[in-house]
Parts: sequence; C-alpha cells; structure tokens
Amino acid sequence: YGDYLRCGAIARLCPIMDEVCRHAASGGKVLGICNGFQILTEAGLLPGVLLRNASLKFLCQEVELLVENADTPFTDGMKKGDLLRMPIAHAEGNYFIEDEGLARLEGNGQVVFRYRNNPNGARNDIAGIVNERRNVLGMMPHPERASEPVLGSVDGLKLFMSLLN
Repeated sequence: YGDYLRCGAIARLCPIMDEVCRHAASGGKVLGICNGFQILTEAGLLPGVLLRNASLKFLCQEVELLVENADTPFTDGMKKGDLLRMPIAHAEGNYFIEDEGLARLEGNGQVVFRYRNNPNGARNDIAGIVNERRNVLGMMPHPERASEPVLGSVDGLKLFMSLLN
C-alpha cells in the first residue's frame, strides 16, 4: 500500500476506510497497530504523522512501554505507570506532531503509551495515542505479538482484555 511514498498514504484511500471512519464517528472502537497507526493518522482519525526512525534503520526489538493513561477502553485493566513489554518492527515509527498539537494531546490526556527508552525518535517518547473521544487508539508496538508465553510476553493481553471488558 505504498510505504515507499509515505507509510499509510495509499492505504487510507481504500474503500474500507470510509467504513472505518463511519464506525469511529459512531463511537465504535478502532485499534491501529503499527501500519494501522500510520493509516489512522493519514486518514485524520488521529493527529500527527509517523516519520522514518531517527536512525533511518528498520527496528525489530522488544521495548518497554509506560502506561500513561489507564482511562480508556483499551487500558482500563491497567494502571497509570504500569510497565509493559512488547515488540516493535518498523522503519517509520517516529511519531511527530507540531508543538500546538503536542500540547493539546498532553493536555487532553490522549497519550496512552510512552517508550521507556525511545527507540525511534518519537516526540515526547510517544508510542500510542487516542483520539479525543478515546475510542480510536493507534500504537506502534505490537500487543498481538506479546500475547502468548511462548512469544516472551503476555503484556499485550492486557490491552485485549481491557477491550473485552
């Protein structure tokens, strides 16, 4: 879907995105992981943009995340300050937003996850955000890859269990 142009730029034009936007507008939950986060920003469902990693290299590693906001449908089974381990796998995971937008995100409590040791240069260590209604979450780390003991972490299950509740 055109990552060579800009991550998510073409995918957001797919007909299914009209339905995703309608679902979100009606209050339905939308979760965008990695490329999904990129598409959600391109579609305007979340503010900001995902840029090339500061190192200009593809990163595939485990990261630690701090739960910044436990008052969302995606995190209500967690506590602020909880530490989660999940993998990342991206070349364009460097979250950027201009100063005014960043202040709005921070002031509204829309930052949900922060990197403990920022791997990609994301502003304010941001690893995941929600929209103002808190029904759309975008995050670069992969909770689905941290949902079985054999994968090395089950911390991703906390997000999915929160959604089920």
